[in-house]
Amino acid sequence: MKRTFSNEEKLQVIKDASEIGVTAACEKHGVFPASYYSWKKKLQEMGTEGLKHGMTPAHLKEIKRLEKENALLKKLVAEKELEGQFKDELIKKKYPLAKR
Repeated sequence: MKRTFSNEEKLQVIKDASEIGVTAACEKHGVFPASYYSWKKKLQEMGTEGLKHGMTPAHLKEIKRLEKENALLKKLVAEKELEGQFKDELIKKKYPLAKR
């Protein structure tokens, strides 16, 4: 049966490996060295987010792309809102006696 490790456990294994050595830390925690090196690489490349199960550079790239798209859409909505306010102001100035 495959065991899954939490982010905290993965960080502890990485910390222990730097203190007592990779082999000793892997034996202590029951981790294969390949898993340790994979976690360490993900931690270096993506920070603690990289240690989450299934989080890959491709996932992070897609998240960043969606965040940029979301920011652009928010900007467009804000510009449309301002445009509408300016049109309302112009109409009020051009027709000051118009019913509201």
